[in-house]
Order: sequence, then C-alpha cells, then structure tokens
Amino acid sequence: MAASLPTPRTLTELDHIRISNLLKHPGLSFAAELESVLDNAELVSSYQIPPQLVTMNSRVLIADAQTGNERTLTLCYPPDTDPNTGFVSVLSPVGTGLLGLAEGQVAQWAAPNGTQASAKILKVLFQPEESGEYLR
Repeated sequence: MAASLPTPRTLTELDHIRISNLLKHPGLSFAAELESVLDNAELVSSYQIPPQLVTMNSRVLIADAQTGNERTLTLCYPPDTDPNTGFVSVLSPVGTGLLGLAEGQVAQWAAPNGTQASAKILKVLFQPEESGEYLR
C-alpha cells in the first residue's frame, strides 16, 4: 500500500517564519510532524491569504469526525495556550492538524492515547489577516 500524500497546506510567510523559529528549541515532542507541514506548505503573503484558511490566531468551528460534536478552537502560540477555553498551541497535534487548512477540509492528528482523531473545519470564524491584522 502506498503512503498517503500530505494534505496540501497554505501558510502566510510570517506564520512560516515564526513557527520555524519555535522549532529551533530542543525537546519538542511533535516537531517532526510540524516540520513536515512547514516543508510542504505553499507560502503566501499575509495580504493575499484567502479568508477561509486557518492561520495563526484564527478561531475556527470544527466538528469531530466520529461524534459530530462541534467545538470552537483558536490556533495560538505556546504562551497563549489554554485548552479549557479552546486555545490550542500550534505545537500540539490538534494545532498542527489545523494549521494551513481551509473550510471544508478535515484535520487529522494522533490523540494522546495514540489513536487517530479528525475533525472537519466547518467555518473560520475569525482570521487576523481578513480583519486587517497582518502582523498578529
């Protein structure tokens, strides 16, 4: 059986630089997956990113692929992480799964117990670039 191709991702140039700098710190358990996303992403200027794409600091409505339960998450940098309020780090499996995908696509990641989890991105509720916040 052939290996599946990675889901295409689109990132802003600024997000790519900032996340690449985060990965320079040793001891990150999920770095290989995120490096793969960065290495294979199409890079676009913050001024040209489509509004339906998940960028850093975007708030998204997702639906769990197994249960259909909906949840709102905000993709953030590690210092802002707060799972209780839906702020998920880009360095987490869920955060890496969401980064650079668009509405209608399915994010996939490994759950803490090792099983595969996934969720459909129903709506990008807020994207900084769409709001004119190009340096956020």
